[in-house]
Amino acid sequence: MEYSSDDIAAARSLQFSTYIHVSMATFWSYDYVCSLHEEWMFLFRSNWSKLKGLYIVTRYLPFMFLATLLYVNFIPNENLDTCWVLSVINSGFGMVLVIFSECLFILRTYVLWNNNKILLVAMLSTAFTFIAASSSIIFTTTIPAAYSTSAIPGITGCYLSSTSFQLFIPFLLFFVFGLGLMMLALIRAIQNWQINSGHLYVVLLSHNIFYYACGLLFAVINIFASLLLQYSYNSMLHDFQFVILAILATRMHLHLWQMNQHAHGPGALVRTTMSDMSSIIFMA
Repeated sequence: MEYSSDDIAAARSLQFSTYIHVSMATFWSYDYVCSLHEEWMFLFRSNWSKLKGLYIVTRYLPFMFLATLLYVNFIPNENLDTCWVLSVINSGFGMVLVIFSECLFILRTYVLWNNNKILLVAMLSTAFTFIAASSSIIFTTTIPAAYSTSAIPGITGCYLSSTSFQLFIPFLLFFVFGLGLMMLALIRAIQNWQINSGHLYVVLLSHNIFYYACGLLFAVINIFASLLLQYSYNSMLHDFQFVILAILATRMHLHLWQMNQHAHGPGALVRTTMSDMSSIIFMA
């Protein structure tokens, strides 16, 4: 039996999507196992706070997110209704994961600006507006959308049969928001570089800038992917961004907590105001 070029392209995209998602799950599991000791030290020794709650959700939600992705990749071809439900659920998981990852760095930016409440309200208001707009676009696009499976036997998984150009808008908003936060971090670095040059300050600032730079890069890639790619190629890059940013956010938070513990450990000589700043972060 001969298949059309569209059938072959769709099948290849589903196979490639499966490879990417399996690789993501493997990398996430490897990262978790490698940091298991530090992870449990943080969970049991740190004080309970709002920030710790954000960390726990951001750290463990990807397990559900990736499990759903893998199940969608391996479900039988005839279960289009199941595919639709799981895809909508997975879109929700992805939105929550991005929101919590960003909240960790919104609070870091807030601390960098000496707990400026006006700035915090501005950042949260902008974030809420962008999240509401993005959620509306994503769910109004994916919920009524039709899904298709491969016509070639043995190729499992499903994909959106028709994509909408509107899906690039959430990533454009994400790019604008990330660029604004990175500019705030850079402005603060220029203002306070001579005043605060301690190691903790440098670590916090470099974490923020690196995270925002990665977020901007992924946002640009996904903007073009949403506009130019078809089948399952465009959505797999969305999922990749969600997982990588969650890894960065939690890894950087864990590293900063360890730095803070060393700064306040027995015999430690704390000479910079950044130690007090980091204490505020973990007590928030």
